[in-house]
Amino acid sequence: MTQLNTPYPSTAYLTGFLRSRGVSAVQEDLALKLVLSLFTAQGLKEIQARALQWPEVERSASVNFFLDFFPRYEHTIEPTIAFLQGKDSTLSHRIAGRGFLPEGPRFAALDAYDDSESGDPLSWAFGALGQQDRARHLATLYLNDLADVLRDAVDSRFEFVRYGESLAGSQATFEPLAQALAAPHTLMDEKLKVLTLEAIEKHQPTLVLLSVPFPGAVYAAFRIAQYIKLHHPHIQIALGGGFVNTELRELTEPRVFDYVDFVTLDSGERPLLALLEHLEGKRSASRLVRTFIRKSADSIQSGNAPSNSQRVQLINWSEPDVPFEEVGTATWDGLPLQDYLSLLDMLNPMHRLWSDGRWNKLTVAHGCYWKKCSFCDVSLDYISRYETASASLLVDRIEQIVKETGQTGFHFVDEAAPPKALKALAEELIRRNVHISWWGNIRFEKTFTPELAELLAESGCIAMSGGLEVASDRLLKLMKKGVSVEQVAQVTKGFSEAGILVHAYLMYGFPTQTVQDTVDALEYVRQLFENGCIQSGFFHRFACTVHSPVGLNPEEYGIKLIPLPPVSFGKNDIAFTDPTGVDHDLLGLGLKKAIYNFMHGIGLEEDVRSWFQDALIEHAGGKSPAFKIPKSTVPRHKIEKALNR
Repeated sequence: MTQLNTPYPSTAYLTGFLRSRGVSAVQEDLALKLVLSLFTAQGLKEIQARALQWPEVERSASVNFFLDFFPRYEHTIEPTIAFLQGKDSTLSHRIAGRGFLPEGPRFAALDAYDDSESGDPLSWAFGALGQQDRARHLATLYLNDLADVLRDAVDSRFEFVRYGESLAGSQATFEPLAQALAAPHTLMDEKLKVLTLEAIEKHQPTLVLLSVPFPGAVYAAFRIAQYIKLHHPHIQIALGGGFVNTELRELTEPRVFDYVDFVTLDSGERPLLALLEHLEGKRSASRLVRTFIRKSADSIQSGNAPSNSQRVQLINWSEPDVPFEEVGTATWDGLPLQDYLSLLDMLNPMHRLWSDGRWNKLTVAHGCYWKKCSFCDVSLDYISRYETASASLLVDRIEQIVKETGQTGFHFVDEAAPPKALKALAEELIRRNVHISWWGNIRFEKTFTPELAELLAESGCIAMSGGLEVASDRLLKLMKKGVSVEQVAQVTKGFSEAGILVHAYLMYGFPTQTVQDTVDALEYVRQLFENGCIQSGFFHRFACTVHSPVGLNPEEYGIKLIPLPPVSFGKNDIAFTDPTGVDHDLLGLGLKKAIYNFMHGIGLEEDVRSWFQDALIEHAGGKSPAFKIPKSTVPRHKIEKALNR
């Protein structure tokens, strides 16, 4: 599971590349198909049957509500899915009227926005108009209620985005995943098995590639592989993607290869060309590129001691990667673009872009041109190998994708799109009268002047996201971020004044971050919202990874790493001790509550200490918190004065 509104780009990239090299390649999105198979009248009946097997005293409020109002769910699910797919827009009248959908526990959140004057809890967000958006938000709450039912009654690991994530994320051994794969099938597993075998029967492949971008996709990927091996043992299976590239670099677990035959690292183009040649008998296994295989220990050992055990070996024949300009154009051919669900779970206009709308994903440049941030995996290929393509070629790709999909919305998924390349791209789009809407991720560096922001807006830029991380000049310097808080304010204000929405990635819990740092950072964020510099943000808890400068050189950041257990499977996050001793998780409650309200224009005039104090009191069960939150040392109008300068 990644997102339901648009396909994850890896399969589109690789399908386009393989076809450009004359390989017969097709793609399937079984995550979408799995959800759509559950959210039908028949699927809900099957969920109901599982829910009824639970003793009444053990059922959650979500499950009880679902069972009590099952006939309404059964009759509304298929029309609601069609509405979210954009196939029945007139249903918005009934959904927005609040008399069509059963409203379970998730709808209770609407009470927080109640407007006593109008009696309409959503009037502040949508006003008298905005009926389509209002209906889509209500329909999204309805699906979230059903997701809670799935989790509570069918599969405790279920989430739309992070399905079974704990089985794979930074798991030192394969054992938790192996136990889950050996367990009796859930309804989810049974559905996925049917979909997998249908796809195999339809396409008759000789090689299946499973792209696993996140830990939340790993369990299902191994289930898919398990079904293929059981019913079609002659088919070869290769595993790759972002999760593999970050977490399985030290893989030694032979049992992984009971499910897949090959595990490839980093950009897939060159390893796949080598693998295809190997399967065609044109290349020996010893000339595979960045590919793990399982071999008998006898064939690996240099000595003569006999062994019947199996060992994992990384084969990495030295061969240059396929240049970024030669990877071809992504294709979405074969994916049911009309079936993706346009959801509206967050009312903030910038935040909604991640779940609302069908975006064509495209990369402006491979890797990151900065590659210095101390929290980032700068040692890995997806960051360290920086390559660009000409603006002319990028617009050629854009035109080809628009022609194929009929969609003019693009999400540039770069780690940090370079300003020089974006400027050239914008000029080329304008010169060729190519009209698209696009957004992407950048560094808030001074090169993004108000003039450049205006140019990008003219070319179709609607939004930008970027990392402010911990809004503290001391910590930004320690992070080697290459920006200051005032610089970020000036750059983001330039975007906002050009009509471009701005989202800030924020971080807390960075090494040596004190309570005072955290309070001051929130004050900076408050002022950025207050002055219209940013419209959206999200606080992430800092995680130290073994591939980042912090993980590689912890002493430079004043921390000590906690030794990992022996690793045979996943290795990424690593715990550490920080001499400050700050309870960042507790402070994070206040940060997240504050940012949620700031995004809705609430509480911008309040002292930022109140968000922490309220969260601490709530955490303590209504009692006074154990410590006091210090007053911010940041002048209350510092950002305003910086902008005036």
